[in-house]
Amino acid sequence: MKPDSNKIREEVRKNYRNIVVKSKFTSCCCTTTEETATSCCNDYKNLTFDEISTKLGYSFKELKTVPDGANLGLGCGNPQAIAQLKKGEIVVDLGSGAGFDIFLAAKKIGEKGLAIGVDMTHEMIAKARENAEKGNFNNVEFRLGEIENLPVADNFADVVISNCVINLSPEKQKVFNESYRILKPGGRLAISDVIALGKMPEYAKEDMELYSGCISGASTKAENEEMLKKAGFKQIKITPKNESKEFIKDWNPEINLNDFVISATIEAVK
Repeated sequence: MKPDSNKIREEVRKNYRNIVVKSKFTSCCCTTTEETATSCCNDYKNLTFDEISTKLGYSFKELKTVPDGANLGLGCGNPQAIAQLKKGEIVVDLGSGAGFDIFLAAKKIGEKGLAIGVDMTHEMIAKARENAEKGNFNNVEFRLGEIENLPVADNFADVVISNCVINLSPEKQKVFNESYRILKPGGRLAISDVIALGKMPEYAKEDMELYSGCISGASTKAENEEMLKKAGFKQIKITPKNESKEFIKDWNPEINLNDFVISATIEAVK
C-alpha cells in the first residue's frame, strides 16, 4: 500500500535536508540516511556537479554564473532551455533547492525582474539565501513553503519553472492548480521532470528510497496532461527526452529504470 502524503513529504524533506547538511556527492537520483549522503549513480561518482549538469543540458558558460554551492547536482533536465525568460519577468521555481535555477533565471530577467524560489526544506532555504548573499544577487527571494500551497499571490508570476521536483509531490494536482493560480493570464509553465512510462510496480510505489529518488512518484504523460487540463492550462506540450536514458539507467544499477521512467519537458500556458 502506498504511504500517506505526510509520510512521503517527510521522507523527501529528510532526504534533501541530508543532502545539504552532509554536503556529500549526491543528486536527484540518490537517497540518504541521517548518517551519510551517498550517490546511487555509479557512473557519475567521479564527476563534478558541473559535469553532471552539462549532461542535463546546461552549458559551462551558464554554470560559471552561479555561486559556489548553488549547484548540488540535482535535476533531470534544464527548464531554462524552454522557459524563454525575458528581461523584467517574474519567475517562480518550485523546489528551488540551493538556488541553482533561480540564479540562472535571475541573470536572464535582469535587475528589474524577480526570481522567487520555493522550497519546503529549511536547510535548503538557508543555503540558498547564503548563496544569494555570496553572489550579490538582489533580484532573488527564497520562501519556505510547500509547492502544493505556494506562498505567492494570485496572478503574480510570468513563468513557473521546476526541475525534477513535481514527481516528488504526493498531491500533484494541487501543484498544477497552484501553478495556474499564481501565473498571470498568458503566463508560462516550463518544467523538467521524470514521467512514468507505464504503470509503476507495487513494490516501487511502497519503496520510500525509490520515491525520494525521483522514480516511483512519477506520473505518466497522459496523467500529467489530464492534471494540467484540469488545472486550466492550454497549449500543453510534454516531450520525453530519449537522451535521458543514458543517465537514468545509472540512478539505480540494480533496477532497469529505463523500463519505468524517462525525463521530459512539460510546457503549458495559462
